[in-house]
Amino acid sequence: MSIGKLFIQDFRNIASVAADFHADVNFIIGDNGSGKSSVLEAIFYLAHGKSFRSSKVDNLLKHGKNTFTVSVKTDKDCQLGVRKGFNSNASDSEIRIDGEKQSKFSSLAKNVAVQVITPESFIVFFGGPKQRRRFIDLGLFHVKHSFSDHWREFSRILKQRNACLRNKTDLSTLNYWTDIFAESSEQIAHHRAEYVNELTNELSFWLKIMLPSVSDDIVIQYLQGWNSKKKLLEVLEQYRDKELSMGYSLFGAQKFDVRFILNGTSLDNQLSRGQQKLFLLALTFAQAKLIERVNRVKPILLIDDVGAELDIHSRALLNNAIAEIDCQVIVTAIDKTAVEQLVPQKENYKMFHVKHGKLSVMSE
Repeated sequence: MSIGKLFIQDFRNIASVAADFHADVNFIIGDNGSGKSSVLEAIFYLAHGKSFRSSKVDNLLKHGKNTFTVSVKTDKDCQLGVRKGFNSNASDSEIRIDGEKQSKFSSLAKNVAVQVITPESFIVFFGGPKQRRRFIDLGLFHVKHSFSDHWREFSRILKQRNACLRNKTDLSTLNYWTDIFAESSEQIAHHRAEYVNELTNELSFWLKIMLPSVSDDIVIQYLQGWNSKKKLLEVLEQYRDKELSMGYSLFGAQKFDVRFILNGTSLDNQLSRGQQKLFLLALTFAQAKLIERVNRVKPILLIDDVGAELDIHSRALLNNAIAEIDCQVIVTAIDKTAVEQLVPQKENYKMFHVKHGKLSVMSE
C-alpha cells in the first residue's frame, strides 16, 4: 500500500497537517526541530502503536492538548486511523479501519507495514542484542501475525519462571514452569530461525546494490539463546543451581541474538559509518520486501535525515536501491542538496517543506 492522504493533529509540534503524498517517492525538507521527523514518527505510530523515538507515548502529545490523531487514506481507498486520548488517570486508543472500530494495532498491520531508518539506528543496532531482537521481532510481527501472541505468552511464562527462581519455589513448581518455558522458547526460536533464514536470502540482493565490494563476505550468525547442539531442557537442568543463585533465567528465547560478520569478525568494526548505514538500509529494504512477499502488503519506507553519514557516493548507491524497491519511500533531509541524487529522473516524486510543524509543497 501507499499513503495517498495523511492527516495529523496535535502530534509533537504539529498542530495540524493535511497532505497528499506521491505513491512513489516523497521528500520532506526542513531544519532540525521543524517537525519533519515528527511526520515520520506519526506514520510509524499508526502502523506500530508506538514511537521509534520515545518509549513514553505521552511525549508524542502536543503541549496543552489531551488528544492526538493520525489517519491516512491509502491508494486502495482504505481509511486507517488512530486517536490517542489522555486524561489524568489513563490513556485510551481508538483504532478504526474504514470507520469500523478495531481492538488491536495488529489489525492495522494487515493493511500497513512501515519500516524506518534514523541517524540513531546504526548506533543502537550495533550497540546491543536488545535492539537486534527488536528489529527481527518487528519483521516477524508483520510476516507472522500470530507471533505477537506467542511472544506475549512466552513473556508471561518467563515472568512466572523467574519468580520461581527468585523465590526459591519448591522443585515441582519450578519443574512445571521450566517445562512450559522450554516448550515456548523452542517455538519462538523456530519462528525466528525461519525468519532469519528468509531475511538472509533476501538481504544478498540488496547488499549487491548498496555494498557490492563486500556483499559476498557478509554472514548473519543466528544465536537462539542457548547451545544449539542441546535441547533447552538439558541446558536448564545443567545450570539449575546457577539460575537459582542468580534468581532469573539465563537461557531461552529472551537471550536470542543475531550478529553480522564480515571476514570472521564483527561487521561494525570493519565498515565506515557510511557503510554501516548502507548495511542497515540494505537490511531494512530486505525486511520490507520480505514483508511484502509474505504479507502481500507493499511496505512504506521511512528514511530520516538521509544526509547523515552518507556521502555523495553512498547516496548514489541508495538511489539505485530506491529505484528497485517498488514501494512508497518517504525521505527527510535538512536541505535539498542532501536529496539531489535521490530525485528520480521521472516525475514520480513530491517534495515538501516543513517549518514550525507546518507542511507545504515545495515549488520547483
